Amino acid sequence: MANITVSIANGASKSFPTGVRIIDALAELVSGKKRKATLAVKAGEHLLDLAAELHADTTLEPVGVESEAGLEILRHSTAHLMALAVKELYGDEVKVAIGPAIEDGFYYDFDRPTPFTPEDFDRIEAKMAEIASAALPITRSEMSKPEALAFFAKQGEQYKVELLEEMEADTVSLYTQGNFVDLCRGPHVPDASWIKVFKLLRVAGSYWRGDEHRQMLTRIYGTAFANKKDLQAYLNRLEEARKRDHRKLGKQLGLFTIQDQIGPGLILWQPRGALLRHLIEDYWKDEHYRNDYQLLYTPHIARQDLWNTSGHADFYSENMYAPMEIDEVLYQLKPMNCPFHIGVYKADPHSYRDFPIRWCELGTVYRYERTGALHGLLRVRGFTQDDAHIFCRPDQLQDEIYNIISLNQHILKTFGFDQYDIYLSTRPEKYVGSDANWELATQALKQALDRMQLDYSIDPGEGVFYGPKIDIKIKDQLNRSWQCSTIQVDFNLPERFAMSYTGDDGAEHQPIMIHRALMGSLERFIGVLIEHYAGAFPLWLAPEQARIMNITDDQAEWCNEVYTQLRSQGVRIEKDLRNEKLNYKIREAQMMKVPYMLIIGEREREDGTVTVRKRNGENLPAMSPDAFVQLVRRECDEQLRTV
Repeated sequence: MANITVSIANGASKSFPTGVRIIDALAELVSGKKRKATLAVKAGEHLLDLAAELHADTTLEPVGVESEAGLEILRHSTAHLMALAVKELYGDEVKVAIGPAIEDGFYYDFDRPTPFTPEDFDRIEAKMAEIASAALPITRSEMSKPEALAFFAKQGEQYKVELLEEMEADTVSLYTQGNFVDLCRGPHVPDASWIKVFKLLRVAGSYWRGDEHRQMLTRIYGTAFANKKDLQAYLNRLEEARKRDHRKLGKQLGLFTIQDQIGPGLILWQPRGALLRHLIEDYWKDEHYRNDYQLLYTPHIARQDLWNTSGHADFYSENMYAPMEIDEVLYQLKPMNCPFHIGVYKADPHSYRDFPIRWCELGTVYRYERTGALHGLLRVRGFTQDDAHIFCRPDQLQDEIYNIISLNQHILKTFGFDQYDIYLSTRPEKYVGSDANWELATQALKQALDRMQLDYSIDPGEGVFYGPKIDIKIKDQLNRSWQCSTIQVDFNLPERFAMSYTGDDGAEHQPIMIHRALMGSLERFIGVLIEHYAGAFPLWLAPEQARIMNITDDQAEWCNEVYTQLRSQGVRIEKDLRNEKLNYKIREAQMMKVPYMLIIGEREREDGTVTVRKRNGENLPAMSPDAFVQLVRRECDEQLRTV
């Protein structure tokens, strides 16, 4: 029998008989804690089970249980373990659908006449622990597609049958654990004893294949970790996230409401939320003016023909609302602002000297989202994009991208976000435009990122059909990622709308169009801000910067004078002159996350001062109203100057 050489990346190598199992090779090549923590290996671009056989010279990279890839494998295996436990407990009354690993955990979808509830978790977890303690092996096998179809049909697992029917492969891989067999690519942990630290978290309804016309399934979410310490830290983060939930805080702070009578996914901004939004919008407009942008306003509807020309009717129709007839002509609510900005461009002829043209708009758009996908401010049906479109010549493209990223960094940092992940998405399989233009745009994006010495990851094939893009995912206080900023280069719309400019050679040329959003949408961004700050906004952004309160009715007149004086000087202040105990008023102001409380008793009334208390409980010396105004201005200036 011929031998092969098996090597460990940056480590030892040894000759083994052809067909050696990876686990046996590792036993001789890797020692100690590293071998015990290895649950799979990476060979080239492929992840492999430890039971896999090797038939050629191979370099292996051990995958540890605490690594990102290792945790994903552990969680995927835990999803299978949960499905096995459910099948053993509930038998044929439950049909299994899909159960992938996801960020920070896993889920599995089940079809059961009586949906699962959190009250079922203790029983399921106990069964999972029982199976894990028995170290039940998890083995991979292959089966022809016809055999697999017959196998799952006999078991009555119609969801697996449907998945198989759509597969083009002649052979499929299966994983077996006890009496449970699942259709899966793998890899998985060698046996169930690896799965020791797990927790079932919540249930949710989920339509099969995401189609609201199909069967409603029960989705059980859970998580798994390599050790109890990491699990507890994660559960603590979940608890903190619950406290920061923008829907709960939005109601508590009087920022926004969603009413069934108005419609799901449609936001009603309450006075405090409207003021917060106003502050953000004004800051956004001022920063864009300073960066040589011009502001546009465009309608909310347009003739359906516009969306035919733009391609949205073909590529985006499932996200658009049905047309309405006006004067025997069909109109539709806009899902995007881009065609309107092109309309402004086409209103006048342009020369190469006009470029770059930078137009921005806080434009409200409307997109259909399934009811089950709606989530407070984070997923809505009507939202305002912080949109901008830049029209430029090819020789200006890299500088424009550089400028966009610089402005993006500045604005994000102003709002408290200085940690983010950057992704460069390249040409997908289906695309429009020439290869030369794609190469030009991709290199311009890449070179701008390199020029700024920013770390980024390549996301192969994930560009939009009309051009490559940069996506920036910001990190909040809990280290959660949020997709907000995007920069997209577009050759499609300029061509579809026959856009042109006169070049220095006297000929007509097509401009390059850059789509750009920094916050993504005001609704989503404000939702992220609420959770990032837990509702306790920095002073410059707080809709209510101070609240004035009296101790007795004798100070009401002085309170009103101070209130009027501070409001006239731009301080965002409210007053609480109710006949309530001072501690009660202070507690209410703290619940509303008000940065400063101005307390007026008899001494303050006589001295013409206010006593200042911070929301964290710190007391400042009494000061005049003018001194407090200066304090507010100084603190706001310092917060904005730090960026």
